[in-house]
Parts: sequence; C-alpha cells; structure tokens
Amino acid sequence: MEANERAVLRDLTQRYLDVCQRPEQNERRNLWRRHNSLKWTRPLIYVRAFAWREMPEAQLTGQTPELRAVENFLRYQLFWDTLADDSIFEPWVTIPARYRCTGWGFASERHFSDEPGGSFKVDYPLRQEADIERLRMPWHEIDEEATARAAELVADAIGDLIPLNIDRAPAYRMWSGDISTDLGYLRGIENFMMDMYDRPEWLHRLAAFLRDGIQRAQRQAETAGDWGLSAHQNQAMAYAEELADPAPNVNGVARKQLWGYMAAQEFTLVSPGMYNEFLLQYQLPILREFGLTAYGCCEDLTRKIKLLRQIPNLRRIGVSPFADAARCAEQIGSDYVLSYRPSPADMVGYGFNPERIWSILLRDLSACKACHTDITLKDVETVQNDPNRVREWVKITRQVIERVYG
Repeated sequence: MEANERAVLRDLTQRYLDVCQRPEQNERRNLWRRHNSLKWTRPLIYVRAFAWREMPEAQLTGQTPELRAVENFLRYQLFWDTLADDSIFEPWVTIPARYRCTGWGFASERHFSDEPGGSFKVDYPLRQEADIERLRMPWHEIDEEATARAAELVADAIGDLIPLNIDRAPAYRMWSGDISTDLGYLRGIENFMMDMYDRPEWLHRLAAFLRDGIQRAQRQAETAGDWGLSAHQNQAMAYAEELADPAPNVNGVARKQLWGYMAAQEFTLVSPGMYNEFLLQYQLPILREFGLTAYGCCEDLTRKIKLLRQIPNLRRIGVSPFADAARCAEQIGSDYVLSYRPSPADMVGYGFNPERIWSILLRDLSACKACHTDITLKDVETVQNDPNRVREWVKITRQVIERVYG
C-alpha cells in the first residue's frame, strides 16, 4: 500500500464519518422503523442507483484491489449523500467474507456484448435431464485466511478510524438464495418455461434441490454463528420496530432476528398458477425462517400479490415499473409496505423532463395514497452524464409528495 493510497482512504473515511454522525441519520432511522412497522409516515425516498460509473467522483486512485473496493464504497456513499434522499449512512465499512463454496458446481460461460455496460448471454449448463446429477449440494464454509488477509489490508489503512464489519453470513442469500435467479442461470428462462409442460416432475426435482441447498447453507451458517445484524436484506433501509437494528460485527443471531428477501424476476412471464407451483412453494420454507421479509424486484407482481399473502412474515412488496401501480395498491392496501419503483428511464434516463416526472409520480402516488408507500429509484443505467439529474429528481419527488399528501 502506497502512502498516498492510505492518505486518500483516510481522508475519505473521515468525510464519510462526518456524514454518518449527522443528527438526521437518527431521524431517518426512526422514520424507517415506523414505516416498516406499518405506522403512518410521509412516503420515504430511497435512491438505490444513480449511474455511478458516469459520475466524475467515481474515478479511483488506488491500485490495491481490496483497497480500491473500499475507496469505491466511500466515494459512492459520499456522492449518494449529496442526493438528499432518505437513505441512512451507517458508521462502518463492511468487508465480505471469502467462501470456500459458492455456486452449484458449474462454471457457466457468459458471452458479453461489445457495448460498454451491455448485456450478456449465458451458456446454460443444465442441458439434459441427467445433468441434474452433476449439481453440487452447497455448504457454508468461510476461507478464514483469505478473509483475514483482506481485513488486515483495510485495517492497516483505516481500522483506527472506523469499525470494520466482517460480513460472515452465507454466500447463499439475496440473488444466490431466491432460487429464481440461479434457476435462470442454470437452466435458462426459455428452457424452464418449456420444462413446466414437457418435464414438470424433473423441474420440481431441480427446484427442490436448489431449495434444499440454500436451506442447508443457511442453517449451517446459523449453527456456526455467522449470521450477523449487518446481514439484513430488504432492498431498502433495514429498520423495523420488531427487529434489532443493523449493527457491525454482532454475530450469532438467528434468521428470525433478520430481514430476508426474495424475488421472482425470471418468472415475470409465468402465469400465477405455475409461478406458485414451480417457485413460490419452494421459496416459502426459506422465507419462513426470517423475522420479516421483502419480496419483489423488477418483475410485475400485479397478478401475483394474492399468492404472496401465503408468506406469513411478509412486510414489503415491490411494485416495479412494469406493474400496474393502482391495481397493486388496491390489493396491498395497508397490510404491507408498498415499495413503488417508477421507471428509471422515465425519471432520469432520457432527457430530464419535470413535467413528465410530475405527471407519472402524481398519477401513481395518488393511487397509492392509502398505502404505506416508499419510493425507490433503482436500476439507473444512465443519466446521460448529468451529475445533477438524480438530485433534481429527489427535489421534484418531494414536491409531488407534498402535493399528494399535504
């Protein structure tokens, strides 16, 4: 580590701590606790993405990979703070554990497009029915030496300034733990949709294997005391009166003390009945282990909300840009938090049109007025290199909230 690299990180850390220690962080914590516990608050704004790679502040100076990751985190958070949404900035830096087991035993090849930031195509490894026999049952095991090495590098640079949180929770969570994502990578969406008709029993067997593998790794992590209060997952601010607050290095907690999260993006075009049969029934045993759960990302859940009521600890439902916000609001009512996600393209992606933003937000927030609503700006791929665009969007969104809610 070069002296200049260390100096840059220490300066960024001090600036980040200044943000974390401002009084409004506790005000926001109280708002999110009440909101996620179904107590009425104003709609809260959460900017989850803002085309970071287009921002001048995203340029990194360090050379050491582990320290570049921390530098990126700090620069990202400092820029995020300037957007003035309702996000909470926590006074620690998280270092993810290194694992001895990830994936399902296949190294699927990805073919990327030539366009920067473009898509990729996967060579799906499960081609024949017999390929299921080659799947590896996962386990939870941390590479302690590799984890310690990474932590030591960061500790040498900034460990005396800010707590370093080692996230030891299992690799099989979030996208690696919702079944849907890895089913898409292993088999392919178009293929498993055909399997529902052509070989339903085989597909049930595959979904059951993924469910059992995720449960096994998560149980092993719980037995090992590796779940911690930094492992909450709800695609928002993970506060609620029913659960302990996020905290660094508080391990040995049960999943019943944490937020859990799943989605069904790969099942967007699957009928409600088949979604329930081939995915939700396999997700339910995993979700039940958590204290509270959030569900939904970019998929349209308009016709599936009734089925989501089977999740006994469900608290948050994502209403994506592809969903019918009014119909979702009618079904969700005040029973759950409605996480409204307007289209990032319409909001900030192509030009910046305040009238368009006003029109869309006014329509949808008026329809959601009787719900516990928050607003998430996510999946922002471009702001056409305009550093101020998301900041202005937050201001307009607050104005619309004032108009609708008074």
